[in-house]
Amino acid sequence: MNYYLRHCVWEITLACCFSCKYCGSAGGRARANELTTEECFSVADQLAELGCERVSMIGGEVFMRKDWKEIVGRLTGHGIRVNIITNGFLFTDALLEDLKRLSVESVSVSLDGPREVHDAYRQKGSYDRAVAAIAKLAGSGIPVSVISTLNEANAKTLPALYETLRDSGIFAWQLQACSPMGNAANGGIDIAFDPREVIAFVASHMRQAPFMLGVADNIGYFTPEEGSIRGNMSGKAYYTGCRAGLSAIGIDSVGNVRGCESMYDPHFTEGNLRERSLRDIWEDPDAFAYNRKFDESMLTGPCAECELGGFCAGGCRSYNYFVHGKLYEAPRCARAMNATEGIE
Repeated sequence: MNYYLRHCVWEITLACCFSCKYCGSAGGRARANELTTEECFSVADQLAELGCERVSMIGGEVFMRKDWKEIVGRLTGHGIRVNIITNGFLFTDALLEDLKRLSVESVSVSLDGPREVHDAYRQKGSYDRAVAAIAKLAGSGIPVSVISTLNEANAKTLPALYETLRDSGIFAWQLQACSPMGNAANGGIDIAFDPREVIAFVASHMRQAPFMLGVADNIGYFTPEEGSIRGNMSGKAYYTGCRAGLSAIGIDSVGNVRGCESMYDPHFTEGNLRERSLRDIWEDPDAFAYNRKFDESMLTGPCAECELGGFCAGGCRSYNYFVHGKLYEAPRCARAMNATEGIE
């Protein structure tokens, strides 16, 4: 079977102005041996050669890397669409002009609750700077979205954050579950919120919101609202299983390739771009076996008994792995919770 690379999440540096309590990559300082500018150009060329359509560029904090503009330019020069995910803390008017000049498709800003909540996870003043960055982007015509990482505490603040975002001019708001990896594995954060409450929030707000509102791939699955809660209100936008290694990859700042950049563990490294070409890794018949060689017999727990288990393939691989180590069993499946409680 041929697999077509559509999307790459590329961590170009681990350097960051924060060290957030839930940072999955434990960002802060750049790695000593991060890819050079020329090596990054090679990565961009190889992504283009494989037909990659979009790159989501992350850190650390992307803007902490001095040559980020050159790397973005190499990607957009190939016609690859680039989305940058940022904490918004370093945002300036000059940076805004750079984004326009480079034809960056969109920017996503992390915002995890009202001021006191967001600042508690990052640092004092970070909320105000993030909100200011959102306003500058929205006013400039560059599409800007917000990503909120949810845990037991801040999931309760979604209504308040919605009021902040309602008139902000963003085009989308994505809610994702905090995964216990990196700093979140030892930061004392309770990640266990009820996904049904988040799904209910999305379902009750998505049609009135002046932006797309939805959940990420690690929240779900297959409650009655499923077809409309992933940023598409068609009623047909169903989760179709983890795409890691099927149509997506992750690349870290030293060139390690994984099926997804949220699979932040050496166990999932398929190769390094200093040792093998991206094509060689992508076309390796034994690579990304957890998804490319999946069949329903691998499902465990409630997922093995679910009539939709083969369709969703047990949910998000990364979240499953870091929560309880079982790749093919969603630990907080909303459908399974409803079934246990006899809710239809």
